[in-house]
Amino acid sequence: MSKKLRNHDEIVFEQMQNPEMAKAYLDVALEEYEQDGDIAFFLEALRNVVETQEGMTRLAEKTGLNHQNLYRILSPEGNPELRTISLILHHLGYRLSVQPIQS
Repeated sequence: MSKKLRNHDEIVFEQMQNPEMAKAYLDVALEEYEQDGDIAFFLEALRNVVETQEGMTRLAEKTGLNHQNLYRILSPEGNPELRTISLILHHLGYRLSVQPIQS
């Protein structure tokens, strides 16, 4: 009996379709940003969730954002406004929130 092996990208893609896994992934990416101030990792994580849950084209249609601008916004060099991040998260079914820092 031969068992088909899946590659890493297939497994990650499958996991990111689960809203709880995607939330955990975004939480970790945001924590990384808080530690090192490098937003590129968070933007890449957000882009990965967009691509696995919605796709860039569909999200662009839902948000009214230009398709090419959406790619630029979520690139490592992107510098999105808070309102844009909030809009993207909202259409993915998430929202920004503030929590106390645990010591």
